[in-house]
Amino acid sequence: MSIPSLLSHFARNQSGATAIEYALIALATIGIIAGATAIGAKTSISFVTLAAALPSSSPSPSP
Repeated sequence: MSIPSLLSHFARNQSGATAIEYALIALATIGIIAGATAIGAKTSISFVTLAAALPSSSPSPSP
């Protein structure tokens, strides 16, 4: 095969583009999961700090 025909065949081949698209989707998914995990941990710490700062209320005894 000549070089022009190899380049033409390579340009028509779509399987490489599909693999790259799947890799980009996987990277975006990993980034979203990592971001959600980090936000969740910070939110949890904030709620624990807020709960510790609030005065505790005990139920009043019933007569």
